[in-house]
Amino acid sequence: MKLINRQIAALLKDPSKNITVLTGAGISAESGIPTFRGPEGYWTIGAKVYMPQEIATLAMFRQEPQEVWEWYLYRLGVCLDAKPNAGHSAIADMERKLGHRFTLITQNIDNLHIRAGNSLEKTYQIHGNINFTRCAKRCISALFSLPDALRKKRQHKALHSNEIELLRCASCGSWLRPHVLWFDEYYDEEYSRFDSSMARAATTDLLIVVGTSGATALPNNIVTMVYQQGKTIIDINPEKNPFSELASASPDGAYINQRSSSVLPLLAEYCPV
Repeated sequence: MKLINRQIAALLKDPSKNITVLTGAGISAESGIPTFRGPEGYWTIGAKVYMPQEIATLAMFRQEPQEVWEWYLYRLGVCLDAKPNAGHSAIADMERKLGHRFTLITQNIDNLHIRAGNSLEKTYQIHGNINFTRCAKRCISALFSLPDALRKKRQHKALHSNEIELLRCASCGSWLRPHVLWFDEYYDEEYSRFDSSMARAATTDLLIVVGTSGATALPNNIVTMVYQQGKTIIDINPEKNPFSELASASPDGAYINQRSSSVLPLLAEYCPV
């Protein structure tokens, strides 16, 4: 079966058509980063084991800020050890070729898209970026780069007092928090690009969905809007998911049961230089 049909190729080549790529954990799993909800994500506090859905919450941060930071710093180390794969590189290539026609919306906080060459301007990081922090009390809204002294792979080890000081807001002295969207928080425009993402969905002619399970609200809203407008959707995922049927039912769309690192370079080849 030919993976890229003539109609999809035509959309990629047509200078009047907008292309949006929506990525989830699956693309980064090919770089060795465990999926967020996988069994590798557990963390132990005292004698109790917590899963990501429990520890990655504002409620847990308010209760155990140091423990939450220790978990995120371990995850950061995993992300820093990983390298962008052929799928990431192909998406960066698509941005270079498509220019203003292109937008990337990613659920991934690992920064691999940016490291592969996608621009911050054209990349909507709707779940944040683990490399940045912000004031937990929101005394200011600015983002801060995580200090270099904390950017190393960790096992389950306690933060030292001098490291904790690096995680204090310089303006008000309260904890800094990871720049991520937690399970008990809502999408907004300032940090999650909600309005921008929905506006982009409204003008999308081809939506390429990559490695996402459809478990969060904004990606579901994006895919649903594109589908309801009668536009084309491709779902690239080794496993069927809620978006597979919508993609297959969309005009000239398809569910492609392949690894993204194999399919995305083929799509990039159809983009005009």
